[in-house]
Formats: sequence, structure tokens, C-alpha cells
Amino acid sequence: MLALLAAFAVACLLFLSRPCARDMRLFLAFLCRQLLLSLLGFLAGLRLLGGVAAASVATETMPLMPSFKRKRAAATVENAEDAAAAAGGGGEPSVLDLPELAIDCILERLQPAELRSMAAVCRSMRERCRGDHLWERHMTSKWGRVLGRAARDEWRTHLASVSESGAAGSVSGGGGGKRRRWLAALSCVCPVVSWMRPKADGGKSSAPVLDDSIMSWYLSMESGKFWFPAQVYNREHGHVGFMMSCYDAELSYDFHTDTFRARYLPHGRRTVVLEDGVHWDRVRAPPVDTLAHDLHTSDCLHELRPGDHIEIQWRRNKEFPYGWWYGVVGHLESCDGNEHFCRCHLSDTVVLEFNQYTPGSRWRQALVNRKEHREEGNEGDGFYGGVRKLRSKDDISKWRQLWPTDILE
Repeated sequence: MLALLAAFAVACLLFLSRPCARDMRLFLAFLCRQLLLSLLGFLAGLRLLGGVAAASVATETMPLMPSFKRKRAAATVENAEDAAAAAGGGGEPSVLDLPELAIDCILERLQPAELRSMAAVCRSMRERCRGDHLWERHMTSKWGRVLGRAARDEWRTHLASVSESGAAGSVSGGGGGKRRRWLAALSCVCPVVSWMRPKADGGKSSAPVLDDSIMSWYLSMESGKFWFPAQVYNREHGHVGFMMSCYDAELSYDFHTDTFRARYLPHGRRTVVLEDGVHWDRVRAPPVDTLAHDLHTSDCLHELRPGDHIEIQWRRNKEFPYGWWYGVVGHLESCDGNEHFCRCHLSDTVVLEFNQYTPGSRWRQALVNRKEHREEGNEGDGFYGGVRKLRSKDDISKWRQLWPTDILE
């Protein structure tokens, strides 16, 4: 190695002292090549010796390249359990030394933010903290009342689209892949090159990779990056035209205000309507799988009696999406309301009352056919669609909480 350096120095002096002949240029190029190969071999030997020494000696040794100590810290933490195993277990006690059952009991008592922090400790803890059995309880506790089957289907679709876009990006970025392979091969010889490898995402983001785990879904909901289908009571900040109704919308969570952003379907000449600051008590998971523009199949008309609580689809015209409107089953005009003599449940006509409107209003009452009910209405009064009976006391109580303070016209 020293002889090559001396020869290289002499060649450089000769090159500077006389005109450069062709053979001198060839000789100098040969020396440069040999010097580079020798330098790479010397660095490879140092790395090999360092690895052997680290594996055979249990005491601390001086790092070969102390200037890169901070950069290697992440890799050291990542393989903390491997280092502890190599040292023979003689270090300080670790949480990983506890029995499996004890570790699971500890993790089950952690909050989502604490679980996420624990997942960044090492590879072993990351696998444990991503378990669905740990995140299912948190998912149900926070998001269960606003997530339905449609939201789960949307999440699967979102994952598939992200996966497809990632595959397309890897194909289009072929040059970057060649550069990464070249750096990986060279890093086997020179350790410095291993810190020059580009990140998989181009260094633009440090966000966790999306997958089909409950943890990934929870964090996507928390970040507000995932828009999910749900329904909003009294849309557009309780606009008088939508009081006592519930409409389909796409929502995303705003963790700064602990509220939601709503994006309603376009209708008529109106484009997509946005609403900020939607509180939790105005959001629900869709109770049925019927889409906003589809007619719901009414399977409860034969059992409706006066006093039953219902929701009925209604829309202004054929271009509008349906909304669900709250009402109750009333008595026929020929009935005096006496429960002992009432025969309204035997009639083919069902009276639906919307008592939030003043008596005499055209929105106060609607009639539907019990046996042959289809979408009924006109452009002036709107179109009434499917009917669903409210069987849960919680659903009925929710509508009563939303009752307007003043009677609507």
C-alpha cells in the first residue's frame, strides 16, 4: 500500500516536470487503478476485522468510525434485542425479559399514543404493538359509532389504490432502483456508502406504511387523511331546510378541533358542499346499506301502527340524493285516536306525520300505500321513498335531542 503511494507521487512529479507522453499517461492511469483497488480492499478488511471483534469480545471496543456514531444510532436501537442476546444477557434488565403474558398485559393497558411510541423502540416491540387484538378495542371505543360496513369497504378500496399507485411508482422509477442496487453492492466494501442509500419514498415522508392492520386504519383516521362514508344530522350547520334529517356525506377527522369535515354529494346545480366543525353528536354510521340515490326496500310497512317512529327517504327532485327524515305514524282522518277502537293498522293507507312542522304546512303529513309503496310525490312537494321503522330506543332518543326549539313553517 505504501509502495503504491510512493510510486503514485513520483509519477505525478514526472507528469508535472515534462510533457506528458502517451506511456506516462498509461502508467499513471494504471497506478490510480491499483491504488483505488488497494484502498477498497483495505476498508473491506477493516470492516471484516471489526465485525469479528464485535462478535467475539463482550467488552466495549472503540468504534472504527466514531464520526458516524450518531448516524448508526438508529440501527443500534433497531437491533437492541440482538445485541443483548449476543452479550449473553449480562446487561441491564429489559421489558423483553418479561414473560409473554406479562408483556401483553402491559401493552393492553396502553393508550394509542403510547402504543405507537412503544412500536418505535425495536423490531420485536413493533411487531407486538401492531397486533390487531390491541387496537381493536381502541378502534371500537373511538370510531365504532361513526364507522359502518361502507367505511370498511372504503378502507379496503383505499388500501388497494395506494398499493396500485405504489407499484406504478416503482415501475416508473427504474433509474432510482438501479442506483439503489449499485449503492447496495458498493456498501459491501465501503461502510460509508450504506448511509448514502436513498429512502424508499424519496425522503419526502416518515409516515408509517399503510397495511391492512387495525393500527394502520386507526392512525389514518386520526390523521384525517382518510375520508370515510357516514351520515350527518341537520346538515350544513343545522340549516332550516334540513332540520330533522340525516344525509350521506364523506367525512374526515380534524384532530386539532376534535370535529369532522363533511363533504356532501352534489345535487341539482350545486357542486360539492363542504362543512367544517361537525361535532360527534351529529354523525352516525349508515344504518342500512342503501346508497344515497337508491330507493330503500320498505320491509316494515305491514307492521306499522300509530305511534311508531320511522325514518323515510325524501328528496327535492330526481337529481337530488335521498335524505332520511324523522316522523311518526299517525291516525287516519276517520279515526278518533282511541286505542281501543283504532283500526288504522288494518288500512292499506299509512299516515306519516312530521310534527316538527306547523299544522297546515304541506310538509306536515304524507300518505303511503302499505301494500304497493313505491317512490311517490311530485316536483312541488318532493318525492318520498323507502321507510324504515326505528326499533332502538337510542335512535328515537337521538331524534328527540335534535328537536328544534321553534316549530318549522
